[in-house]
Order: sequence, then C-alpha cells, then structure tokens
Amino acid sequence: MRRSPSGDILDVNGVPVHVRQDGAGTPLLLLHGYCGSVHWFDRLTLGLSAAHHVIRVDLLGHGCTGGSSGLDPVSQARVLAGVLESLGVENVLVAGHSFGADVALALAEISPRVKALVVIGQAPDYSYASFPPGSPVLLPLASALVRLVANRRWVRLASRFRRQRWFDDPLQDLVDHAATAPAMARVVLVDRARRLAFRPLDAQVAALGLPCLVILGRRDRFYDCDKTFARYSAVGARVEVVEGAGHSPFLERPGEVARLLREFSLHAQASPIA
Repeated sequence: MRRSPSGDILDVNGVPVHVRQDGAGTPLLLLHGYCGSVHWFDRLTLGLSAAHHVIRVDLLGHGCTGGSSGLDPVSQARVLAGVLESLGVENVLVAGHSFGADVALALAEISPRVKALVVIGQAPDYSYASFPPGSPVLLPLASALVRLVANRRWVRLASRFRRQRWFDDPLQDLVDHAATAPAMARVVLVDRARRLAFRPLDAQVAALGLPCLVILGRRDRFYDCDKTFARYSAVGARVEVVEGAGHSPFLERPGEVARLLREFSLHAQASPIA
C-alpha cells in the first residue's frame, strides 16, 4: 500500500528510511510499535518540539519505509544506528512504544550515540500478556482484511462516527495497519515471545546501565500494570503510571507524557556520560 511521506527519505546503506524531524534542542528519537508510523507521535511532538530535536522514523515494514525483511529488533536497530549517524546527532534520548521498546534497547546496545532510554507501554516479556486467543493465526487474517478495505470510500465515511479522536486523520490507525508488512505479525507474536522469554526487557535495561524511564497506562489491556511496574522498578528504572490511559498513553494523554519526557530528558542531560 503506497503512502505519502511527511518527512525525508534517507538512504541508509541502500535502505530507504522515512524520517521526520521537528524542533531543535536535545535530540529525542521516537519509535512506534507494531502497525504504527511516525503519525502516532504527531500530538506528542507538539509538546516536545519547543525544547527538543524530535526525530521520528517509520520502522522497517511500516509506513513510508516499508520493506519485508530485516524486521527483527536487532536488524531494525542497525538501520536506526545509520540514521543517527547520517543526522550527526549525539547524546540521544530514545523512546520506544510497545515493539519499538525492543528496538530502542537493541539500538542502545550497538550505538554509543544513545544517552538514555524510555520504554512506553511494554512489559518485560509475555509471561502475563493477555492477547486474544489465537492471535498468531487471527491477526494476519484481520490484517489482510484491513489492507483490502482501508482506503474504501465507505470506510472513510464510517470513520466519522468513530469514538476515538487520537489522530488528525480518523483512519490513521487503519491506514498504518494496512501499510504494515504481513511478516511483522510473526515477528511480534511468535518470534518476539521466544526472544523475550530468553532475554526479557528488564534484564536488558539492567545490563545497559543507562538512565531509563518507563511510562505505563493504568488500563493497559495487554499487560498488568502493577506487575510491569514492579519488574522495571526492581532493576532501577524510574516508572511512571498515566492514570486512565491504556497501552498507548501518549495518544490518550499526550500532554502528560510530553511532560514526563521533558522532565526525564533534563535528568538524563544532568547525568554523567558513561
């Protein structure tokens, strides 16, 4: 499914990557989750760009970057390391939502340009995940259906009656879902479960030793908030809970999440460089 870029297409070792930049100041890289795009951070960016150089990237297999290979976190991180090098930015605060958190941590392991980390809406592993039964089979089927209907005129008309108003385009989430590579479903639901069981994100945070903020939604339907809070706190991360928000608190409470990021950024800047 073709998309129109809202930023620049950078060539990173032969891979075309969609990158959007806003504002000036301390560099802040925002990484979306599965079936997302740079547009998931449109409203969050409004609260950050006055003090930050906000960098948003469509991950491989998503949005205007596209592609169908190199979709795992380590491969994604290698491309992002090239993006940071191309932009010439240092001491970057990297924030990843959901699957983007895996990519953020993988990036921190290979790039000395990463100064601090933010995990948004993601538990350390799937040990207490509450995904719908049969998700590995049903989700690819649902994705195929979304790709068929996302741009139909009747779907756009019906979107006017949707309750959520998180995006300027009421069909943004459906369009992003339709643009996502089908292979991502296996990467997130099957391969990721095995990988995190072997090396959970909280263990990765502990091993990296970088300043880390975790932002959780109290009403996350995928992960138990209290269990997630306890596990990240145990490895020294600062954990903040956004009341009334779900798995994507930056969509539901962009002002509050922007404030948390600004405060943490100031703290991270004051920390000595390792």
